[in-house]
Amino acid sequence: MRTTAIRRTPEIVFRKGKPRAVILDINYYQELLERLEDMEDLKELEEMRKKPLKLRKFEDFLQEYKP
Repeated sequence: MRTTAIRRTPEIVFRKGKPRAVILDINYYQELLERLEDMEDLKELEEMRKKPLKLRKFEDFLQEYKP
């Protein structure tokens, strides 16, 4: 992850007195996206670990594998 992202205060855009959008530094935004992706990957891994482990012989895999 990037640690050189500029930590500017986000700018909030208001319409009719209500917050409607946020303007972020692009590097900070990209870092947020990377963190979100990491969190999603960890959640998926956690779900996979709940299922029983299914093993099979390598030879069986090779017979089924079609690149």
